Amino acid sequence: MLELSPAQRRDLRARAHVLQPVVIISDAGLSENVLKEIAASLASHELIKVRVFSDDREQRAGMLAEICSALDAAPVQHIGKILVVYKPKPEETATPPRPARKPARRTKRSYQND
Repeated sequence: MLELSPAQRRDLRARAHVLQPVVIISDAGLSENVLKEIAASLASHELIKVRVFSDDREQRAGMLAEICSALDAAPVQHIGKILVVYKPKPEETATPPRPARKPARRTKRSYQND
């Protein structure tokens, strides 16, 4: 399981505030297909919310621990029926930043059209 510092956790909680849940765990519980969906969502978004339709708080906490240990992710927050999970993208698959574009040179002709 990935460990986060308190400052990192605070920053991730702030980033997650505006997110909507992307995966929903029904009363059937955490299945292999749900874990695959969570893994796919983490791979594309890094930070996700998961909604759990269970009324048992200990069961939800257990699901969060199981998700994080199975996917090598970090638990960010467990508030009510919402779980927030973070897994950074691997560096080799991250897209490099685009180089800044230089402004187009103005030619003599473009000055005449102004």
